Amino acid sequence: MSTQRSILWLSRLALLAPGAALAAGLTPPPVVPAAIKAPAGESVVLVAHATGAQVYVCASGADGASLWTLKGPDAELRDAKGALIGQHYAGPAWKLRDGSEVTGKATAHVDSPDAHAIPWLLLSVVGHAGSGVLASVTHIQRIHTRGGEAPPAAQCDAARHNSESRSAYSADYYFYAPEAEAPPPVNPY
Repeated sequence: MSTQRSILWLSRLALLAPGAALAAGLTPPPVVPAAIKAPAGESVVLVAHATGAQVYVCASGADGASLWTLKGPDAELRDAKGALIGQHYAGPAWKLRDGSEVTGKATAHVDSPDAHAIPWLLLSVVGHAGSGVLASVTHIQRIHTRGGEAPPAAQCDAARHNSESRSAYSADYYFYAPEAEAPPPVNPY
């Protein structure tokens, strides 16, 4: 079975059998490849669905050739009920309406099961601001991606140098905190 098919199968299995964590009122971690699993001893404190765009800039690469470079995301974050709870933007950063904010750095990735989507990621939090749900978050997963790929390289030429292109995308973000510091899994909105 291919890696992409395995990921898709495991994701579907997770929806059917979330196990004891769900029975206990906790959000279970998603079933993901080992490369992007959150560290042991961490719990999910928030799940947010992002919709928006990955923004790319046509620029010159190190070799002088034109190429699309990721500027960053520009997306809204929503809870399971569809309520707007925050924003996701370049940094990468996530800011919730409760005033809490984190910035992250990708530490691992795997290809998305969708061949036309950006990769799934594990990110480590490298900065915090404000107090609230994200105050104790240490890791973030980006999974279930749709879209977001850079435009074709042929569309980045001298005539488009420094222009931006927005590629629609969506993804689910799982925010993790150490179990001892994790706030109760309650929707603050």
